[in-house]
Amino acid sequence: MRRKKSSSGIVVLIVLILITASLAYLYNSKIFERKAPTIELADKINWNLKKPISVKISDESGVKFVRATLNDGKNSIVLAKKLFEISKDEYVLNIKFPRTGFISNKKLFELTIEAVDASKWNFLSGNQAIKKSIIHVDTKRPELFVINNSYKIIRGGVATVVFKAKDDNLKELYIQTNFGKIFYPTPFYKDNYFVSLLAWPSHEKSFKATIIARDKAGNIAKSRVRFYLKGKKYRVSRLNLNDKFLDGKISDLAEEENPSSVSMDRIERFKYVNEILRGNNEDKISKITSKIPTKMVSSFFMKPFYPLKNAAAVASFGDHRYFSYGGNLVSESYHLGLDLASTAEADVMSSNAGIVVFAKYNGIYGKNIIISHGMGVYSLYGHNSSFLVDEGEHVKRGDIISKTGMTGLALGDHLHFGMLVQGVEVRPEEWMDKNWMKDNIFDIISSAKKIIDR
Repeated sequence: MRRKKSSSGIVVLIVLILITASLAYLYNSKIFERKAPTIELADKINWNLKKPISVKISDESGVKFVRATLNDGKNSIVLAKKLFEISKDEYVLNIKFPRTGFISNKKLFELTIEAVDASKWNFLSGNQAIKKSIIHVDTKRPELFVINNSYKIIRGGVATVVFKAKDDNLKELYIQTNFGKIFYPTPFYKDNYFVSLLAWPSHEKSFKATIIARDKAGNIAKSRVRFYLKGKKYRVSRLNLNDKFLDGKISDLAEEENPSSVSMDRIERFKYVNEILRGNNEDKISKITSKIPTKMVSSFFMKPFYPLKNAAAVASFGDHRYFSYGGNLVSESYHLGLDLASTAEADVMSSNAGIVVFAKYNGIYGKNIIISHGMGVYSLYGHNSSFLVDEGEHVKRGDIISKTGMTGLALGDHLHFGMLVQGVEVRPEEWMDKNWMKDNIFDIISSAKKIIDR
């Protein structure tokens, strides 16, 4: 009798354990998961009614039911309702504004998304999620038009544009060019007005600029900035490389920047310096000089740039250089600055006030200084023998910032002087000409202010 009682007790215990384990398994399984579906929907949405509002719904046990309802405060309509025979881990609901059956001239609506999963929790009814969003219907394009702009732009040069862009929900504002470069404007003078300097790279054959304004609802306005395009031919140089240069300056610079270059032959080292290193250095400069001020400006004025007294130009801007060795073309590059020379270790001066944004060694540019003068305008000084200013320092017009030298890829003591607008190298000669600056920048801005004040 005792053995029978003992055996039956063990059986009951095993059954209880199995039942408990089964219940625990079911409780922790997907079938009885307790998380409500996830509904990816912003709290506020600006909608131009052109593109559907996409709502992503997901759930661990699978989405079983979804419903979307639109309400204008008085009337409501079901935009979508779906019961899935086979639950879905993820479902994207594309909401379209009803074309029939719902008449409303209001601009604000409430969108409600309901979702139920396939879980057996809540007495087999599943988990429910509800997400609401305020929909602002906006079908009006931003107000956009040009106030004033330069009459012409020269290949390799700069032009100015002032324009108005107004929208209560403005999201993006930029100037798109035909060669991929995007220029960003600076707030100007009064609310909803902007100014920008535009640059035409010397190696681009054509130039086209279009202002683009996009609001949060996706409405887009475009306005073409029309300039008279003046072409300009730049020098083409064909240079023969010699072993002394390749085994000297090139070899030293290559090994300094890339120790593994010792395993390269002469031409590989030259191509590394002239193409890879140059590209990296120019990318760094472009990134540094692409920043623009976001605070409103009311005026902009600078004196002509004369960074080196009694200097002679020894190399020009835009020079397209082809390099040959042993009668074979091996590489090419563009000289994007003006080389000026006077005496060895001559004083280099800042012709205008600004902030030093870069003062470091930079590959082929050697000891390199870059100064920001506002409105996306930067001046650049390369091959210096020493730094007399630090990054972050405010310099005044006439301050001595460095001494000329032959650091980097320089064969003789000189200054590599460059001007940049939003990351684009431009003709320094324009910025050394007070009449050009007056006609193409200062007068354009001054006239625009008078137009705005009318």
